[in-house]
Amino acid sequence: MKVTVLGAGGWGTTLAIVLQMNGHDVTLWEYKRLYARTLRKTRENKLYLPNVKIPKEINVTHDLQEACEHKHMIVVAIPTQYIRGVIKDVKNLNYRNTTFVSVSKGIEKDSLLTVSQLLKDEIKNLTDDHIGVLSGPSHAEEVSKRIPTAVVSASKNENTAKEIQAAFMTSYLRVYSSTDIIGVELGGALKNVIAVGAGIIDGAGYGDNTKAAIMTRGIKEISRLGVEMGSQLETFMGLSGMGDLIVTCMSRHSRNRFFGEQVGKGKKLKDVLKSMNMVAEGVVTSRAVYDLSKDLGVETPICTATYKILYEDLDPTKMTYELMTRDMKPETW
Repeated sequence: MKVTVLGAGGWGTTLAIVLQMNGHDVTLWEYKRLYARTLRKTRENKLYLPNVKIPKEINVTHDLQEACEHKHMIVVAIPTQYIRGVIKDVKNLNYRNTTFVSVSKGIEKDSLLTVSQLLKDEIKNLTDDHIGVLSGPSHAEEVSKRIPTAVVSASKNENTAKEIQAAFMTSYLRVYSSTDIIGVELGGALKNVIAVGAGIIDGAGYGDNTKAAIMTRGIKEISRLGVEMGSQLETFMGLSGMGDLIVTCMSRHSRNRFFGEQVGKGKKLKDVLKSMNMVAEGVVTSRAVYDLSKDLGVETPICTATYKILYEDLDPTKMTYELMTRDMKPETW
């Protein structure tokens, strides 16, 4: 297939390499003209994926129309809040035979749409049959080193989910398929908020017991909100839910956990954002989850506490005390 990956961050670069190794004709789009030129010349993404060779067969370009025209598949690996701005410039191309695959994990902050919903909203002739997602516990740093990893491809159309599955499947990247696209998307997006909360726990000096509680009750919140939005409960027990939550809350590679840790140590949101080279999707998604939970009437105490620590500058220790002293409840699933 002719495949384009939009976004030359660590994950976009890694997936471009995976696709090229699987025999596809791959284009990697980088939004900064000068950095695209650097990638073509050095064949290394020193900013986001150092020490990994970009095969010479991958075409690196800054030309968005060249990247998107006449492609069988377009992989969207752009931070969620910037996707609409990029797609607007090429939304009128003919995408009748193109499958869009989102690998971005977030919710658009103003519309409160997932990426698949955002794409359909922006590209009017795009149908559910040509939209899919790829998500799961998959740090680029590890996949690029061919460390065994498992993820999920999803689309409302089972054949599209299997098409994505076949495109990415390798001996070290195992891909399962699903038709619960909204559940797979929400698992990937919402777990970032819990991961920020887990990082806050680390930074504030709490222990493993506390983090285990945050993760376990966090997946309950994610599933409760997801089911209200049309997802299947079982999806959140799988790779794109519990699997991604575990790796994002625990890993040294996790940007969201790192961000939370800095806030837990007393640093301000804007200062931590300035110091980071990559985007922590959970920061903006926490606001979206806060708004969604209010709109839908779904209780999300951990996500709400994370939002208030980030945006209302509340003390993590005080918020932890408030979470621990809520009314007694049974544990149900």
